Amino acid sequence: MRHRLTLLALLPLLAAPAAAQPRAPFTIGPITAQPGTRASGNLVVAARPGDQGTTIPVTVVHGRAPGPVLALVAGTHGYEYPPIIAAQRLRASVDPATLSGTLVIVHAANVPSLFGRTVYYSPVDGKNLNRVFPGKADGTLSERIADVIAREVIERATHVVDMHCGDGNESLRPYLYWVATGPVDVARASYDMALSAGFSHIVIDRERPTDAGSSVYLSNTAILRGKPALTIESGALGQTDEESTARIVESMKGVMRHLGMRAEGPPPVAHPVWIDRNEVLRASSTGLVQPLVERGTTVAQGALLARIVDLFGDLVEEVRAPFDGEVLYILGTPPVSKGEPVAFIGARADAPRRP
Repeated sequence: MRHRLTLLALLPLLAAPAAAQPRAPFTIGPITAQPGTRASGNLVVAARPGDQGTTIPVTVVHGRAPGPVLALVAGTHGYEYPPIIAAQRLRASVDPATLSGTLVIVHAANVPSLFGRTVYYSPVDGKNLNRVFPGKADGTLSERIADVIAREVIERATHVVDMHCGDGNESLRPYLYWVATGPVDVARASYDMALSAGFSHIVIDRERPTDAGSSVYLSNTAILRGKPALTIESGALGQTDEESTARIVESMKGVMRHLGMRAEGPPPVAHPVWIDRNEVLRASSTGLVQPLVERGTTVAQGALLARIVDLFGDLVEEVRAPFDGEVLYILGTPPVSKGEPVAFIGARADAPRRP
């Protein structure tokens, strides 16, 4: 009888659900955020012979409830200011008490370029940070920055957005890249993220590298590690206009809503313009660019987009549209070196089938 009473007494305990485990803090490098809080600090890129190293400012907004880990990276190119300002606004406006999951904000991935005011290239090693991923722990400064971001940020995330705009020399209309290559489930999730970001123009990118050891681009590094990712573009020519900055903030709110991190946020774009065929037109000569069309202009195949002249003003090259399409960006400042972009042209296409 005693044993029966003991078992009867235990039955309510056996039937009760297991107590929920307390949500753990989230740590990146020296930065730790408790559930329902935000924390900011710096990832350190250690010095090596030839440079003094640098730091990467990061904020972690750690929600009370579990959910995705969304990494937003600004300032991969230091002369691209609207994403950097948008990152500050998101840090201030996202409430960790009502957030599900974790938001990791890289405020400026490329601090040397930011304060060096350089277009594309680091003032320290002359390399383009968004062309050296996944980086090298013992490489040049840009390669070490890429290595730290890949290990500390991308590896910890479930979803990634690399936030860009037209660099200090690029007159660019807003658009984003959806990478159609990579694992099907990742391409599908990235497709849904692309719609949730709310941009009117979506460029279908089918030519990203498929070797994870030479992923080249930040967002491609995430994709090849099984994490849905986007690259967005909003802003131009080193300007800090309100429209471009606000577009990024609202876009990321849309992504967070889509991922179930927040209840608030704009709805997905209903009927975007899909750009399939696209081409970056590069200079065959070093000189000064004379642009002849504006960003967003529709052009016919063979249309003259820009002239390149030498320092005396003599014509050395004409840049023409390779097909009918839209000017997604064109250089808005004169200097160009051989091999650098002059313009980016895209042709509209029917909406692709969801993978």
